[in-house]
Amino acid sequence: MICPWRFGYNPNVIRVVTRVLFIAALVLVSSHGSVALAQTTEADVYVAQAVLDFDEKRYDQALANLRRALELEPDHVEALYFTGAVYAAQRRPDLAAPFLERARAKSPQDTSIAFQLGLVYFAQQEFEKAEKIFEPLFKTSPELDGLGYYVGFLRYRKKDYRGALAAFRGGRSADPELQQLTRFYTGLALGVLGLPGQAAAEVEQALRLAPGSQLTGPAERLRDTIVASRQKERRFFLETRLGATHDDNVIVRPTENFRETLVPDLRRHKHESVGELFGLTTNYVWWRTTDWESSIGYSFFTTYVNEIPKFNVISNLFSADVTSKTTVFQLPLQTNLQYAWDILLLGDEELLTRHNVALSSVLVESAHHFTQGFVRYQAKNFAEPVNPRPVPDELRDADNYMAGFLHFIRFAEDKHFIKAGYQFDWEDTEGRNYSYQGSRYSLGGQYTLPWHAIRLKYDVDLHLRSYTYKNTILPSYAPGSKWREDQEITNIVRAELPLPGNFTLSAEYQNSRVFSNVELFDYTRNVVSLILSWSY
Repeated sequence: MICPWRFGYNPNVIRVVTRVLFIAALVLVSSHGSVALAQTTEADVYVAQAVLDFDEKRYDQALANLRRALELEPDHVEALYFTGAVYAAQRRPDLAAPFLERARAKSPQDTSIAFQLGLVYFAQQEFEKAEKIFEPLFKTSPELDGLGYYVGFLRYRKKDYRGALAAFRGGRSADPELQQLTRFYTGLALGVLGLPGQAAAEVEQALRLAPGSQLTGPAERLRDTIVASRQKERRFFLETRLGATHDDNVIVRPTENFRETLVPDLRRHKHESVGELFGLTTNYVWWRTTDWESSIGYSFFTTYVNEIPKFNVISNLFSADVTSKTTVFQLPLQTNLQYAWDILLLGDEELLTRHNVALSSVLVESAHHFTQGFVRYQAKNFAEPVNPRPVPDELRDADNYMAGFLHFIRFAEDKHFIKAGYQFDWEDTEGRNYSYQGSRYSLGGQYTLPWHAIRLKYDVDLHLRSYTYKNTILPSYAPGSKWREDQEITNIVRAELPLPGNFTLSAEYQNSRVFSNVELFDYTRNVVSLILSWSY
């Protein structure tokens, strides 16, 4: 990557100062005699002449006049400023810095002096000093010619790509070279943020601005790399999982309770077992452009419960989605629309089929923060038994509506992260006993250990469900007396060890605890799993 730094002065400021000082000196001296001489010092005259020399690139003469001015008035702000500017124009930033620092100390609010001193630090690659000057200037005077590029470059260097993008797009410059560099680095920032289409467009614009510049070769290679890498991204994904589990409550038996007469009977059944699991997930991106892509997928999952095989689970899920990548207020935004259909078998019999339509968006606020928002509609169809038919209030076919968000805070290039979110869901069932409105709160995180890149994960989920109607058959001792209220807490602790050959070994512990005022739905469940996965 090239590291372009451009050094110079603000020509508009110099021209204005030149005319003002020179005309003022001539007019005041010639027209007002002794009064004018009292107002315009001899040092001012030397500075005015130095500015004219500077504008004509007669740097040695300019320095000579500025030295005379400083001999007369050592703290003459304009003389200090232009001495620094002349040395800067001669590519001697080490000599320019002391004069500009003295000028700034005398006139700390002068934006031209501050900007020139920032350029000197930038040229010396003293980027921290330059940043301390440029950032406040950008907040108050973003229109300064070229300032947006320098601020953006410093932010890009610190991997603040979103901030760099804001600076590149918020600044302005009349210099074609800076315009080209700004477009080039805008393309680099967009590429890092996962927006290759816009990145390629910015680099293409950089090429148009100065097709014969020294940046043309690198820009063309970057453009070709962006397009080629997007086309060559792997389109097919495959993951398989094989593992063993121990479940201490396969049948979800209720917590011991003597008031509810149905509980003791359910607790007599076998409820604990070891088992095996197998999973397979595939996804194929069948259509891809720089800003759009679409894929189809299939997922299979099954568990075999050794002691209670009638609780074996088989799940098949088919999906299709389309994704768009763009920006909103200069922030990268990725939006996904997905349709999925799945069928779930319990034992050898169909239990449930579902249609899912979900719309989600991910907004990248900065290098460390991004937020996902989502809405989902789900149609559930349970395979109800024919004989005996369930009572109407127990029919579980439902429409489920859900909306929520999840916010991530990332550290060390995603080795560590914290996440927190909230969801609201509404289950509208055909039978009145299962309709509810719920709130789900989630919190989790990951920490990657320095040895062997072991990933430690923890997630906690709290789902509060308030049922719409009084349950018509439970509790058995007082049917129709309670509105069911559930508090479901799920804790998951997981450790992942990456292995050679795209293998990962995972150990997981999951604890589920449901507190319910209807005793039959109050239970505790613990599941321990050891899983070996392989991905392609």
